[in-house]
Amino acid sequence: MNSASPIRDPEHIKLLKDFYRYKHPNFRNYVMIVIGLNTALRISDILPLTWDDVYDFNLGIYRKHICLREKKTGKKQVILINAHILAALKEYEQILSEQSTPIYPEKYIISHTNRNEPISRIQAHRILQLATDESKIPHKISCHSLRKTFGYHAWKKGTPPALLMKIYNHSSFEITKRYLGIDQDDKDDLFENILL
Repeated sequence: MNSASPIRDPEHIKLLKDFYRYKHPNFRNYVMIVIGLNTALRISDILPLTWDDVYDFNLGIYRKHICLREKKTGKKQVILINAHILAALKEYEQILSEQSTPIYPEKYIISHTNRNEPISRIQAHRILQLATDESKIPHKISCHSLRKTFGYHAWKKGTPPALLMKIYNHSSFEITKRYLGIDQDDKDDLFENILL
């Protein structure tokens, strides 16, 4: 699964998200994809998220940040809950409320339908594979693709290499470039579009 590439084409990102939002509605799966694309977190850090991680039940408001300790590295991460994540969470909360399934602090966001237990990494991979296949996205997408997609598009928008290295905990930008799949096509695009 680690050989997967970032999703480079914004249209493919839209197809992936729209599959579980409109074509084959499943808001839990949609929220998982939105969180993955917008946080650069590993799937092993997304699946254990509870509603308490994103919602302050004492104040009755959504938190500004997701604060966690990465499972793989043990390092602390503080990630802004951006507008796309917030909108998806609010809509998911509304859907759950309409289904008489209220949220509570210990409830996993990406949980099984009939029990409060996060889905497995294998199930998350199958969810992405189904959306990829049914949407006719022409390349391999795995859970790790979501993490890589965030960094790839951040880099394309001009994010400083040092910041990307910090987000991914890489020791050099060479590692980050390989990780994000920055290749000759990207260099060609740059030379083609810088017309001085």
